Amino acid sequence: MVELVFDCTGISAQQYSAAPALEIALRISEITGAKIDAIALRCQVRIEPTRRTYTEAEAGRLYDLFGDAPRWPDTLKPLQAATLSAMVPGFTGATDAHIPMRCDCDLDVAFAKYFHALDSGEIPLLLLFSGSVFTDDGHRLSVQQVPWSKECTYRLPVSVWREAVDRHFPGGGWIRVRRETLDALQRYKSAHALTTWDATLEALIEHVRGQQP
Repeated sequence: MVELVFDCTGISAQQYSAAPALEIALRISEITGAKIDAIALRCQVRIEPTRRTYTEAEAGRLYDLFGDAPRWPDTLKPLQAATLSAMVPGFTGATDAHIPMRCDCDLDVAFAKYFHALDSGEIPLLLLFSGSVFTDDGHRLSVQQVPWSKECTYRLPVSVWREAVDRHFPGGGWIRVRRETLDALQRYKSAHALTTWDATLEALIEHVRGQQP
């Protein structure tokens, strides 16, 4: 039986991706001395929000996810960020693998909303591994499963996530609206000769403020 050990050695912003993405660097060690021909690896990336503290401003932005801060002992639950897959080439002893992870900027997606809410510090991640390990002892091909118990942790700096997003959308964020709402915004934008969506939303906000008693 092969015995694998997984360590996350770093997560960085991808430089040349077509959309915001991170790159997870893994160190995979086989500690029995067996030769590995390949690993069809799966990795679940999970956020563990109880493993950090939050400022008052961050807590306010997390209300949609977890409710009021006094309820957090009951509502602060892990969030699934991604399920990734990769083929790891053969090795003996240890090898390094790099797995890309897309950064979703849609604020209707729970993990994107969580990332966006944080000003600084670190994002506590749990990486859970599964998949198939292929070995060949010279006589026959063997396939073994990566046990679900294989996991490791990593604390991702918020600044790294922001770097990945800002490479494509500097200082921006995304919200998703219905097509009818978008059409109405477009009509308002054109009718008031506004040049950007920022200006359109700011004008609407000011209009609402002006209507308040």
